[in-house]
Formats: sequence, structure tokens, C-alpha cells
Amino acid sequence: MSDPANISFALQPALMRQRSFAFYWFARTSTNGAYQMQTVAIGYQIYELTNNPFDLGLVGLVQFVPIVLLSLLIGQIADHYDRREIVRICQIAKALAAASLAIGTIGGWLNREGFLAILFVTGTARAFDTPIMHTLLPGLVTPQQLPRAIAASATATQTAIICGPALSGLIYYQLGPIAVYATCAVIFAVAGVLISLIKMRLLPSIRRPVTLQTLFAGFTYVRGRPVLLGALLLDLFAVLLGGITALLPIYARDVLQSGEDGPLILGMLRSAPALGALSISAVLARFSLDRNIGRILFASVAVYGLSIGIFAISSWLVLSLVMLTIYGAADAISVVIRQSLVQTHTPNEMLGRVMAINSMFTGTSGTLGEFRAGAIAASFGGVSAALLGGVGALAVALLWAKVFPELYRVDTISPKQV
Repeated sequence: MSDPANISFALQPALMRQRSFAFYWFARTSTNGAYQMQTVAIGYQIYELTNNPFDLGLVGLVQFVPIVLLSLLIGQIADHYDRREIVRICQIAKALAAASLAIGTIGGWLNREGFLAILFVTGTARAFDTPIMHTLLPGLVTPQQLPRAIAASATATQTAIICGPALSGLIYYQLGPIAVYATCAVIFAVAGVLISLIKMRLLPSIRRPVTLQTLFAGFTYVRGRPVLLGALLLDLFAVLLGGITALLPIYARDVLQSGEDGPLILGMLRSAPALGALSISAVLARFSLDRNIGRILFASVAVYGLSIGIFAISSWLVLSLVMLTIYGAADAISVVIRQSLVQTHTPNEMLGRVMAINSMFTGTSGTLGEFRAGAIAASFGGVSAALLGGVGALAVALLWAKVFPELYRVDTISPKQV
């Protein structure tokens, strides 16, 4: 088998020649891809089992709860222990959960409650895994390489989002859910091995006793830095107001009037944002943003809102797909800039707690944003819900430029500006 460090990576060859970053990239792609595969299989299987749409909502809820409940604890652990070890343990936990899904399906004893219990374990592992995986990056590359490394890492996520569901559907169709879960268990285990091979440039500081002060230190740190606070809140409210994923089935069946092709159209609509995000992440991995960072951030959020608004009123499939692609690309630009600001403006000994707050914000905005869209759609229709979301995201971009002028004026990814 070829060495991952020697594999040519078209997006950023210099980064992939660094052995530890190559292991990190493949581990992140693997674990996210396996999670996407598992999510698709569970959704299909549990709906076949109960035939109750409400249970699909519970699938998301049980994985969201750990993020909110454990965020403060996760930050503390990330800043006091070897982050590689934590991520490795998370991969083991997810592998065991996937194996339990396979065994339960074989034995026929896996009911709705069993699914939800196993999903809670997976959700807890991901609550730790997601923010701590981000904190590994500054210890793998130089500060100058960090923005490109973040963009390259974003391609790992988008690759998983695009490929994971498709691979899961193919395996499920050909071999059934047991094969999907067994495959996921193996992939999670491989991701754990790859994480074990990483060598860090920076390690967490000396362990300190946990107190209320250290527990809330992340919030205190962010609150005292307008650039970080503004960036996190900008993402929180833009996604909270602009999330439209929950509305895509409405557009596939009713707005675009796709008839029997509805599932196919829905798949295209779901893939378009990820394709846009993957494309722009590939560009940013090779050509990093060096100037006018704040203005580009606000412009990307404004484009994000405008693309939602145009998508909302479109009844032409081609235009809808183009707008969703732009929507995903604009969101990816915002994510890369925000992650770069957070990671370059936060000392390593505080990074775990700050990234845990970031993860809590993004998890909350995504989940509540979909709930917001669905609730408005139930009362006023899908088009109105999407249109209001686009207007709301655009309004947030304009308002935040006034409320957080320090963020708007940021020129480069430089900690000197905090």
C-alpha cells in the first residue's frame, strides 16, 4: 500500500507532503465519510421499521443533545489532555457503535429505542471528536500554512458529504444495512489508526485543576475579543436564519414539480451545496486569502443570503442548482475565514475551549435553523420560509458590519489585530 504522505494531492501538494497532515486529512475524510454512510442507512432502516417521520427527527435530536450538554466539559478535556488520544478514543467508540448496529440488525433485536441509544453514543463521540479534530491543525502546520490547511481540511468534509451517502446507498441496495454498518466500523477503526500516526508540533499545556473560572474561560476569552465574538455570532445567526436543507423536499416535489423524479431531484439539490463548497475549498487550499479578510467574510455572508433569496423564488431546476452551488461556496468561504481567525487568534492552551464553543454555536445554528425553516414553512409555505431566510441572512451581514466594525476591518489572518 502506498504511503499517504507520498500521494499527490492536487489541491495542496506541499501540505500533503507533510506526513502528519496527510494522515490527518485521510483520517478526517474517513471518519466523516463513515458517519455520512451510517446516517443514511440508519434513517432508511428506522423509517422502514417504524414508518413514523417523527422518529427521523429523533435521530437528529439524540445526536444534537450531547453537543449542548457537554461543550464546556469537552473544551476542558481538549486543553488538558493529548488531543490525539481523545480523537482516537472517539473513533473506537464510533466503531463499536457501528458494530453494535450490525450485530443488532443480524440478531433482529434492534428496535427504535436501541437505535436511539446507539446513536446517542455516536453523538457523544462526535461531540468530542468534531471540535477537537479542528484543534489538531495548528499543531500540524505553520501559522502561515494554517488558512490553506483549513481549506484543505474543508475538502475532506465536503468529499465525505458527497461520497458517503452515495456509497452507503449503493452498499445498502446491493448488500443491505448490515454491510453498511460493518463497513463503517472498519473505516472508523482505520481513522483511529491514522490519528495514532500523527506527530504534533504543539501539545496542550500542563494540566490545571478544573474550576468555574477555567470551565467558562472560553466564553470569557471570546467575549473580550470582538473579532472572535463577531465571527462566531455572525455564523450563528446567518445559518440560524438561512438554513434551507429542511425545505429541499418541498422544493423537489412541489415547487419544481418533479413528479416521479422527486427523489432524484432531491439528491441533486442536496449535493449542489456540497459541490460548491468543495470547489471553493479546493481553490482556497491552493490560493489562500491574504487581504481584506473582514470585507470578504461579510461579502460571502451577503452572497449566501442573496443566493438563498433567488433560490426561494426559482421554479427552474437549473437556476435552483446554480443558486445552491453558490450558497455552498459562499458558506465555505465564511467557514474557512472564521476557522482561520479562531485558530490563529487563540493560544494553544485555550484552543480546545474556544473550539468547543465554536462547535456548540455551529451545531445549534444548523439544527435550530432547520427547525426554524420547517416551522415557518408549516405556517406560510416553503417559498416564504426560504425567502425570509435569505433576507434574514443578508440583514445579519449588514447589521454585523455596524455592530462589529473591528471584524469588518480585519485585513489579514493575523493575531495582532485582536
